Amino acid sequence: MLERSLILCALMLATQTAAAITIYKTTNADGVVSFSDRATPGAAVVVFRDRMVERIERQVHLEVRKAEGNDSLHVRNDLYAPVEIELRLSGLKNVLGVEGSTKTLRRTIPARSTERLLVLSPRQPGQPMRYSAKLDSTLGAPNLAVNAYRYPLPWVGGPFRLTQGPGGKYSHTDPKGRYAMDIAMPEGTPIIAARAGTVIKVENDQSGRGSNPSGNFVRVLHEDGTMGVYLHLMRGSVVVSEGQRVSVGSSLARSGNTGNSTGPHLHFVVQRNTGQALVSIPYEFAQPLQSLPDFAVGGM
Repeated sequence: MLERSLILCALMLATQTAAAITIYKTTNADGVVSFSDRATPGAAVVVFRDRMVERIERQVHLEVRKAEGNDSLHVRNDLYAPVEIELRLSGLKNVLGVEGSTKTLRRTIPARSTERLLVLSPRQPGQPMRYSAKLDSTLGAPNLAVNAYRYPLPWVGGPFRLTQGPGGKYSHTDPKGRYAMDIAMPEGTPIIAARAGTVIKVENDQSGRGSNPSGNFVRVLHEDGTMGVYLHLMRGSVVVSEGQRVSVGSSLARSGNTGNSTGPHLHFVVQRNTGQALVSIPYEFAQPLQSLPDFAVGGM
C-alpha cells in the first residue's frame, strides 16, 4: 500500500494545476490497479482536492427565548473550544433593540457556555416583530498571540517521508491547508499528540472516501489558541473523545486512508482563527524529516 501511494505521488510530476489534478484509475482482469494522467477506456476519474469540512452548526446555535412580548437572542456553544460568532439580523420591522434595517454582531463565545447577545422588543406593543437571523461561527478565539513551538513527530515508527509539503499544488492550496504536511506511512501506524491540549473535534466512523474529505480526524486545541489537526485516520481507531486533555505523546488514533486521500498517509496541519477565518500557519518538526521529491510542484 505504501509503495502504491508513492507511485501515485510520482504521477503528479506530469500534471500541475492550482486547484486539482485528475488521475485515471484502471483495474485489469487480474485485479491489478494502475494510475495514469491519461484517460483510457474504462478508466475511473480520481480528483485530488483538499477540502476540510467540519460541521459545528449543531454545537453552536442560536436560541430565541420569548417572554413578555420580547425576544432574547442567545448563542449556545457546546464545543470544548471558544468560537467566534457573527450574528446578522436583517429585514427588521417593528423591532426595537437594534438600529437600521440590518445589524451585525461579532463576539467570541467561551467553550461550553451560553451568552445573551440582544433583547428585541416591539416598537408598537401588541404588534408582531419581523426579522431574519443568520448565525455564522468559526472555531477558536481570533488573533491570539502564537507561541513558538517545534512539533515532535506525531507518530510512532518509521522512518517515514514527506510526500507533499506546504504549498503543494495538487491539494495544499487553500487557506485551511496551505502549510500542511503529508507523510506517507502504512495504515495502522500509531498516531500520537505532538502538542498538549484539549481534544475539541473527532470523526471516527468514516470508511473509504465517504462524505467528508478530511476522513476520520482528531482536532486538538493548544494553550495559545492554535489547533493541531490529524487527518485521514483509520476508521474506528480514534481513542480520544471531545473534551479530553492530552499530553505530548498521548495516543490519538492510527493512520489510515480515509476521505479524499491519495494513499495511506497522515495529513498534519496547524491552524488558527485570524478573524472569521480558520487558516493554516507555518510550523516545524523538532527533528529533520526526509522528503520525497515534491512531485506536486515538479521538484526533484
